[in-house]
Amino acid sequence: MPTAGPSNPRLEPIPNKRYFTIGEVAKLCDLKTHVLRYWEQEFDQISPVKRSNRRYYQRQDVLVIRQIRSLLHEQGYTISGARQWLSGEQAGDDAARYKQLVRQTITELEELLGTLKSF
Repeated sequence: MPTAGPSNPRLEPIPNKRYFTIGEVAKLCDLKTHVLRYWEQEFDQISPVKRSNRRYYQRQDVLVIRQIRSLLHEQGYTISGARQWLSGEQAGDDAARYKQLVRQTITELEELLGTLKSF
């Protein structure tokens, strides 16, 4: 279920705010809203706050969703495989997992630095 466009688009930096609506997260992660709702059922790591039938995601949720997107759309994992990867059940894969998280963090920081330099 790849999204339209290139398989590895440059995602925009995550704004510095506390909560994001499902529409904002969909845009930030280049996904459809129905995919986010489905992933909430499949991945315990995604837990938006629900108030008055609305979902509010926090920054950590957005990072996890981007990680899931990468695992599924770019690295070829199945949902079950991505679930195992995120829960750390694959023995010997911890080093690769931490490298991926460090790379993702560095990318986020570089994007933030670029945004700050533009001011």
